[in-house]
Amino acid sequence: MRKKLNQETRRDFVKLSAATTLGFGFAALQTETSRAQIIGANDKVRLAFVGLANRGGQLLTAFTKSSDLRITAFCDVDSKTLALASERWGDGSQALVNDFRKLYDRRDVDGLVLATPDHWHAYQTIEACKAGKDVYCEKPLATSIGEGRMMVEAARKYKRVVQVGIHRRSAPIYQRIFDELGLENKIGRVTVARTGHCSNMYPAGMGKAKPTAPPDNIDWELWLGPRPERAYQENITPYKFRWWDEYCSQIANQGVHFFDMIRWALREKAPTSVCAMGGKFAVDDDRTIPDTMAACFEFASGRLVTFNHFESNGNPIMATDENFRPLGWVEYRGTEGTCYVYDNRYMIKSEKPGQFQEKKARAKDEIYQLEGSAQQNADATALHAQNFIDCMRTRNLPNTDVEEAHLSTAMSHLANISLKVRQRIEWDSESERITNIPEANELLTATYRAPWQLTL
Repeated sequence: MRKKLNQETRRDFVKLSAATTLGFGFAALQTETSRAQIIGANDKVRLAFVGLANRGGQLLTAFTKSSDLRITAFCDVDSKTLALASERWGDGSQALVNDFRKLYDRRDVDGLVLATPDHWHAYQTIEACKAGKDVYCEKPLATSIGEGRMMVEAARKYKRVVQVGIHRRSAPIYQRIFDELGLENKIGRVTVARTGHCSNMYPAGMGKAKPTAPPDNIDWELWLGPRPERAYQENITPYKFRWWDEYCSQIANQGVHFFDMIRWALREKAPTSVCAMGGKFAVDDDRTIPDTMAACFEFASGRLVTFNHFESNGNPIMATDENFRPLGWVEYRGTEGTCYVYDNRYMIKSEKPGQFQEKKARAKDEIYQLEGSAQQNADATALHAQNFIDCMRTRNLPNTDVEEAHLSTAMSHLANISLKVRQRIEWDSESERITNIPEANELLTATYRAPWQLTL
């Protein structure tokens, strides 16, 4: 059920968001004259994997399901993680390096797979593009809107394939309801989409830790990279950086998947205004992001999108089944019906006529469930990895091209900015500027410490 990007609906939508913004269309990658263009149908693409813990390991599992690649290098700032990955996924032929910069000049590397902390994504992707490498970059794309835009510009300037790990764009269930059937064909005009992330981390959260010397196996200075110098803390790395606003946020980590699904389903580009509220209300840990947050996005088309981030209460925030399990990741509320979408099913519940309305049938109740071989094909990350490999050969835009990922990730950054300035912000997506609070535009970019800097 996996579909190529060049289907009419997907192509038109990508052109709308990418070509109109940057002046590049589908042919931009197809004219590439580097080695990547002449990878033969029987040649294996040669990939280096950077960042091997947690999501990095998941990506290695997904990518190695393909027979079309050869792993030529492993890279991680943690020597123990590097050794474990080499033992599990290597065959002894791979280069083992702790500094990603050593990969850019390697002639046996066609592309990089980046599962590094978010504050590294922009620099590593842009430098890879400049070095003529294609990139699979994990989500969220970047830690600021300015970084994300530069990543798009680098991909276009150097004609690189940049796939971002918002993997549901490669999932059969979403392709069916969003592309093949069309969501609004099923449930009428959608005016509200609701989503969120809940996890009860009360009372101690990720804990508190005192600064210490870093372990001998971690190059802490290289982990920090462009971020301000600080002492090592065990509740920052390898995964807990997602609760520190210097490196990530949970609305970016979790929300970007759902924002992308909403934009895709409703053919939206970007909101025109955003308002977020919240704070650290209940969880007593070292985090620098909220444990409770609610964000609302308004689109010029006349739609609202709401995202709730609750980490002191984990019960579902949307409709549930008889076992109190949530019916979907996202709830789309249409004039004819409501649709709940999940990774292996979607469900449509018909609307009933309300006050003063004619009593007539609206949408039909429907449950579509992937089963059997279709269920086996629902490993969206593996499909996403294969799509990246395929596009390295064809030079087509991948399913989650960097432009699409940038637009979806920007929604999370706008919510964080609104929360920081404690005001509703008005957003001009063409110029990518905040129009009603000029000083808030200073928050659109990330500050890099020397000697790190982003250049095209």
